Amino acid sequence: MKLAVPAFRPLRAAGMAACALALASCARSPAPPAEPVNFIAEGRPEKLSAWRLMAASEGRLVLNKEVLPYTLNTPLFSDYAHKLRTVWMPKGVSAAYKPDTAFDFPTGTIISKTFYYPRDGGSQAVLATDDSGTGTALDLSRVRLMETRLLVRRETGWIALPYVWNEAQTEAELKRTGDQLPMELVSAQGRQKFTYVVPNVNQCASCHVADLKSKKFEPLGLKARHINLNGQLEKMAQAGYLSGLPAAAELPHNVDWRDRNAPIEARARAYLDINCAHCHNHKGTANTTALHLEIGAPANQHLGLCKPPVAAGAGTGGHAFGINPGKPDDSIFVFRLKSTATGVMMPELGRTTSHREGVELIREWIASMKESCNQQ
Repeated sequence: MKLAVPAFRPLRAAGMAACALALASCARSPAPPAEPVNFIAEGRPEKLSAWRLMAASEGRLVLNKEVLPYTLNTPLFSDYAHKLRTVWMPKGVSAAYKPDTAFDFPTGTIISKTFYYPRDGGSQAVLATDDSGTGTALDLSRVRLMETRLLVRRETGWIALPYVWNEAQTEAELKRTGDQLPMELVSAQGRQKFTYVVPNVNQCASCHVADLKSKKFEPLGLKARHINLNGQLEKMAQAGYLSGLPAAAELPHNVDWRDRNAPIEARARAYLDINCAHCHNHKGTANTTALHLEIGAPANQHLGLCKPPVAAGAGTGGHAFGINPGKPDDSIFVFRLKSTATGVMMPELGRTTSHREGVELIREWIASMKESCNQQ
């Protein structure tokens, strides 16, 4: 059985809003930190401020000069958290462009991802809305900062450092062993208690190891197909952060999973690519499952089509195939994406809630399939 592999779509011209709901007005943003970014070549600073990437000032979280924000076409789901993503490099060096994998980043690179939620008015609850973009300042009266994760490229390789913001939203402190924060999430379905989990450094590695055999560690989102929108790749090149960028027509591009003008298959494959493929590929930590979920992988049994599970158990939900075409509720994919049970849910890290909209996307995609597994 074969399904067409969705082609990379050309870059959409629609511009990203400069200042989203939770972002401060660009014109009113306070000045960035006076001192330059501080690359720390050794040790693990206890406070995020030691790096001088950003600062909480005058009720805003403001990026330092030359700290470049970026966003993804289709972002990773993390319990409805929004993310302010940035990259910084020292002068005189740049990342080398690669078409399919993470760029080759030089020593001195600092990648940051600040997780935050829009607040539910003046309460302690936060809103369940999908990640909608980025900017240069966050209005701290309208958002709650959760954590800032750093990936730092040192001479010996990448290190991951998770920093958790204090209640006053003035500083973030290193939590190498992770943290758990009780939260209340407000959505159209009502209020939901959940635990926001900050991963420990070993869990960070379990997702960022691109090759299980070599233990190669690399960033996840900074790949051409994920950030090719609104001229971001060109902006990186102009800032001196990216070399070897080919012509725009040659650049790969995943669609936005929320774009209903895009084909359902392209949307679903983009969603699986960012949420699952860092483990589910022929070199990843889940390679023994024989599921290959990266965007360019063939749409065959390795994608889960009529594929029996490697091992029976609670993770199957009693279903026979990863994807049972035309029958989403008889498919293991939908069962595990909906689940929040330890040992059953997928992805197994990075969330404690179910992404309702993402699950519905995968259901719609499977329901649209016309093939049959020819069950006897």
